[in-house]
Amino acid sequence: MIITFHGVRGSTPCNSDAISRYGGNTSCVSVSAPDEDPLLFDLGTGLRYFGDSMRPDELFRGTVLLSHLHWDHVQGLPFFRPLLKDGAEMTIHAPAQPDGRHPGDVLLTTIRPPLFPVHLNEMGGTVTVHRAKPEFSVGGFIVRSAEVPHNGVTCGYRVDYHDRSVAYICDHQQPDDPEQVAESVIGLCHGVDLLIHDAQYTPDDFERKRTWGHCTSEYAVTVAAAVKAKRLALFHHDPYHDDDMVDAMAARAAGLAAPHGIEVFAAAEGQSIDLDD
Repeated sequence: MIITFHGVRGSTPCNSDAISRYGGNTSCVSVSAPDEDPLLFDLGTGLRYFGDSMRPDELFRGTVLLSHLHWDHVQGLPFFRPLLKDGAEMTIHAPAQPDGRHPGDVLLTTIRPPLFPVHLNEMGGTVTVHRAKPEFSVGGFIVRSAEVPHNGVTCGYRVDYHDRSVAYICDHQQPDDPEQVAESVIGLCHGVDLLIHDAQYTPDDFERKRTWGHCTSEYAVTVAAAVKAKRLALFHHDPYHDDDMVDAMAARAAGLAAPHGIEVFAAAEGQSIDLDD
């Protein structure tokens, strides 16, 4: 099972020489395995680059595990060029909305005029949206979902394939008690080979934005240790953090994780992790 990062930034896409190593596209991660259709975490602007990595003659048939409907996690969808082809098929699993609306209806009301010039239903291919279930299969992938504390209903996901596993907790509200981890997160992520986790804030950032729905890289280590993850990918980098800042945050997190035997790295666009290595 190979995990590839196509967008690793949080909140808004950004671009400058100062962020060239980690990249400025928002959340999108692909999961691939032999003889399986593509599986994606989220639909941020990194989705466009996943589309560009496909062969021109390749017809997309794949599944998206959508964490939530905040704009930085869906804004790549109308720019996903493979979806323009007739016969393309995208199946999205997304959290049910607390006001009772189906997540598919929310996407249909936002990707349309006047907010966007083209209606989602006019893309060429078909998009089917389901409410995420606690457990379901996608080909040979076994998928589990659970609620993650954030501003607005949010799902985390775990994907198991044979004897390898990855968990995706992209946006996570750090609690007032920095040693507490939600039981839903512990149950979902226990023992994963790779934990992809929100690490948007420094401690100073968090003090100024402590109710904004994210967490520190230090708290990401706390979660990784609580669930006994083997590797931790720091993710959802702040748009105001340049490469040097992300380097420093990753180095501090690696030091905190070392006593737990957890390997830590900051996720970068274009980076692939083979979980069989």
